[in-house]
Amino acid sequence: MASNILRRSFVSSSSAPIRIGLIPADGIGKEVIPAAQTVLESLPNGPKFDFVQLDAGFEYFQATGTALPQKTIDVLKNECQGALFGAVSSPSHKVAGYSSPIVALRKHLDLYANVRPVASVASPAFPNQRELDMLIIRENTECLYIKSERQEIDPATGLKVAYADRKISEYASKRAGVMAFNMALTRQKLREQKPLEQRTWKKNPRVTIVHKSNVMSITDGLWRETVRAVKESNPEKYSTVDMEEQLVDSMVYRMFREPEAFDVVVAPNLYGDIISDGAAALVGSLGVVPSANVGDNFVMGEPVHGSAPDIAGNGIANPIAAIRSAALLLEHMGHTDHALKMYEAVNAVLAKGEILTPDLGGKSTTTDVVNAILKQL
Repeated sequence: MASNILRRSFVSSSSAPIRIGLIPADGIGKEVIPAAQTVLESLPNGPKFDFVQLDAGFEYFQATGTALPQKTIDVLKNECQGALFGAVSSPSHKVAGYSSPIVALRKHLDLYANVRPVASVASPAFPNQRELDMLIIRENTECLYIKSERQEIDPATGLKVAYADRKISEYASKRAGVMAFNMALTRQKLREQKPLEQRTWKKNPRVTIVHKSNVMSITDGLWRETVRAVKESNPEKYSTVDMEEQLVDSMVYRMFREPEAFDVVVAPNLYGDIISDGAAALVGSLGVVPSANVGDNFVMGEPVHGSAPDIAGNGIANPIAAIRSAALLLEHMGHTDHALKMYEAVNAVLAKGEILTPDLGGKSTTTDVVNAILKQL
């Protein structure tokens, strides 16, 4: 998985400690983020870390009346080089005064793209797994996630009617599109370091633009036109990158029928959220899929899974997504070799298929998996 795809304009000093904000938040976040911290601290000849514990989440809201304290925002902005976020137990019903802290953090830190690699690992534990190596780029700041909703009474029926505003801007769409096409180029350069027969993807790099502009011709139409323009306005730079479009409903169908057909997929916020969670089923579990919320000068690793309140506190949460998310964080900071060691250690544990948490059909604990990864390191 190591790919340098997240590396940005700065690289941390090799001698100065890397200050990482840790936000376990809710549920199993309190178990998987410490697991990721343990692996980071155990890297052979790895960088020095200075971890800062920070508050956020629905549980914190219940205790204090705020889901994201200003102190957490300030420390991340002014003192940290990166962060790891665990999971949040946002309720499915309206709670007065509450708003998702992870959505707010993405906006405060201008983390405009959510980068989610989904790759298979050959293992006897997953004999029917399809081979895939897909990267999903989810625009992270707009769409229906701007949380602009209202409820009215329909005068004709006297019944409630709810509305949600959707925002798609050329600015945000272009940033997501540029990241997608640049990552397609980077992934291809890394593939070319391997013999053709060892590559999962053997074709030209490809960007798939997901939309539903046949119905939402204005909002999704703007998204489609803007992302297409990234390649069309830079024909020389992206001459080797193929471009295709996929309606979101048929995208889901094709992803499950032929996941090997996709390289880099770029989608608006809501579609990207749904597609990437669905893609996790192709590699065994949400518990193995990492993500990184990426801006130009900051990155926050975040496992794709939720807070899993049904298993929280039982010591059986899968730590792999959080550990891989920590590796993505290291990639961004220029510590590619150490990130690669983490990926290889995780992949070795999955390939053996002997020490797996219940979500992958095993009986091992969180600690068992962490110890197996540390042994591989």
